[in-house]
Amino acid sequence: MLFLQTADWHLGRKLHGFDLQAEQQAAFEQIEQIALTEKVDGIILAGDIYDRSLPAEQTVDLANQMLQRLNLTDHLPLYAIAGNHDSASRLATGTPWFSSTGFYLHTQLAEAFRPIELPDVQLFLLPYFEPFAAQQYFKDDSLQHLDQAMAAVIKRMKQQFAPNKKHLLVGHFFAAGSTQTASETQLTVGGLAAVPTDLLADFDYVALGHLHNRNALQAAKIRYSGSLLKFSLSEVQQKKGVLLLDTDTLQPEFREIKPLHDLHELTTEFTELLDPKFYRQQPRADFFGITLTDQKPIPNVLARLREIYPKIVALQRTADYGTLFDDQQQSQQFLQRDPLLILQDFYQQVANEELSRSQLSWAKKALQTVREESKA
Repeated sequence: MLFLQTADWHLGRKLHGFDLQAEQQAAFEQIEQIALTEKVDGIILAGDIYDRSLPAEQTVDLANQMLQRLNLTDHLPLYAIAGNHDSASRLATGTPWFSSTGFYLHTQLAEAFRPIELPDVQLFLLPYFEPFAAQQYFKDDSLQHLDQAMAAVIKRMKQQFAPNKKHLLVGHFFAAGSTQTASETQLTVGGLAAVPTDLLADFDYVALGHLHNRNALQAAKIRYSGSLLKFSLSEVQQKKGVLLLDTDTLQPEFREIKPLHDLHELTTEFTELLDPKFYRQQPRADFFGITLTDQKPIPNVLARLREIYPKIVALQRTADYGTLFDDQQQSQQFLQRDPLLILQDFYQQVANEELSRSQLSWAKKALQTVREESKA
């Protein structure tokens, strides 16, 4: 059988305030084309379909359109799990009848022990879970850490192994020995939330989500497909894409996804960035992180640069200057702004929607209370 492995779509995510829906749509269309061209037998989606547990309505619509197109229009089986960014309860809506169209979506730990039976493969779909869920399922309070919980989970899964089939695990967690990038939610505290790879040794292949770098773990049969887009400057040099997994060879093949707008880093002087000979050679519709080598103050530096490079996601100086997103003048302007406007902008950026009338009313009352108390 041939599977397409993907993960970490993070629908609804913004890149330093810039909407990424067009980029995510373009990446999805490339996934669909690869799947149809290669005539895959199914698509593995290893968690983090959404970027937040309460996605905006338009983000839910986008996810529905994508999943329906793959499953109902293209008739491709889907094998998906909830990630740590997804809301398991919300994502599970409709799952009782999904399997009738070949869409298997597991969001609860108990579902992981019912493998999907395919002609030569058993697929175990293990959604993201906290140790407390394992304590409840196994009725064992000693399962305090993820490695302990995972040992119990794997032991129960192995009891379901069919001897005449290959066993594939789909999961969403941090595997011991992996490296992280700046765009991933930290799931480890003192290393306690890392899953030892030797626990996974009895599976023929493990398809993982959570880490955005496909090369985060160097293990022959445990692979991250990585995210579809670059979500931080630490990922500038990474190639994004999907994996094609043939269950006969169990040797995944990487297929690159070309970004609609890529992410770049520029390190140079302010005057060169404004020089037409220089900037005409740059893909100025793309996203940029810029590091200035200048030593002198530059008035309105971000606004002036954005006239040429509209999608600047980070601006800093070399040496000890730090970030330049707010120079002294911009900071003063920020402090003089109406706090309610600042709150509205922040909420729009984080929640991808505007404050409701009731929320705005509550904020006004809270601000008035603070002002009155400060005068007392």
